[in-house]
Amino acid sequence: MSGPAGVLVVGASAAGLATAEALRRKGYRGDLTLLGAESHPPYDRPPLSKQVLSGTWDTERTRLRQPATVSGLDAEIILGDPAVGLDVATRTVRTASGLALSAEAIVVATGLRPRTLPGQGELTGVHVLRTLDDSLALRPALLAASRVVIVGDGVLGTEIAATARKMGAEVTLAGPQQAPLESQFGSLVGNLLGELHAEHGVCLRLGTAVTGLTGRHGRVTGVRLDTGDELPADVVVVAFGATPATEWLAGSGLRVDDGLVCDSRCRAAEGIYGAGDVARWQHDALGASLRLENRTNATQQAYAVAANILGEDQPYVPVPHFWTDQFDTKIQVHGFPDGDAEVTIVDGSTAERRFVARYRHNGKVLGVLGWNMPKQCRLRRQEVVDALSAPVS
Repeated sequence: MSGPAGVLVVGASAAGLATAEALRRKGYRGDLTLLGAESHPPYDRPPLSKQVLSGTWDTERTRLRQPATVSGLDAEIILGDPAVGLDVATRTVRTASGLALSAEAIVVATGLRPRTLPGQGELTGVHVLRTLDDSLALRPALLAASRVVIVGDGVLGTEIAATARKMGAEVTLAGPQQAPLESQFGSLVGNLLGELHAEHGVCLRLGTAVTGLTGRHGRVTGVRLDTGDELPADVVVVAFGATPATEWLAGSGLRVDDGLVCDSRCRAAEGIYGAGDVARWQHDALGASLRLENRTNATQQAYAVAANILGEDQPYVPVPHFWTDQFDTKIQVHGFPDGDAEVTIVDGSTAERRFVARYRHNGKVLGVLGWNMPKQCRLRRQEVVDALSAPVS
């Protein structure tokens, strides 16, 4: 397959690497360049808050591919050199080191940047967790800590809280929702997740916003709540979301609105595509603009981008799948669950903490969630597929 004369993929994590692999798998033999901001070879992010943080995995196990496999891509790989600008007209990317890289097709796969609290950079003992280096820095801090506060009641915050608690730290989880992940999964699942954490010794300070940090002599001493209370801590992990890494696109003329805005083919402009966490695209089956932050989407969207670069003209209409492991619980999700949806238990029971929940919105099944029932949840996925395939009345 011929395709463009050259492809430049900006971002060397899961979505970027998957795009390069999909292009080669589909027969593309043109020039291929993979540009990464980090110095590490492409690695997997989900283990960072669990296996790497707990010390059960070494860093080598996070590698997405072994060196020989990456070499087999026959691609130029440039690491440790972030993109700082894009000229859409000439399809040229400028890097921090001063390189100017041009290609006929460019894929933006630069991922996310963690949100931070005011004054965070002025205090030691405050951490985020997005990169491998973040996880490696946080692990010894947790091992030495007596009191840890996690700021953020979403997936990442609750995963870190579970890992830190298993490592022996005294952990407090703070966030604005009444229950963990309530806005995403609803109160039934959120309350069960809160009970799970409380049973394992996590202190929950939910339903109140964090307004800032307190410190002494340049080191964090606690977290301030909007109630006026202070949660004492010698380690604070800020995990209340992330923003798409699009600042380097300023002045490019591309539309950025909570991500790089793309059409249903993941195309932001002629010859410019988006993949992974950074991309917001039009999901034709939902009739909505979406941006997904999960590992499976990175791979699936990369495959769609590669197909469209090579002229296959495929709309990207996934049924998303993601998971989270916390303590002895595995939660699997297919589709688009929503905190405002009608939730029904269709397999198992909440009392046994083995169940599948179905999420309906306006009578339409948009998502299923399995709590320690991954196989049954996977089987129920077809209900979401059928609902999205049904003609709009």
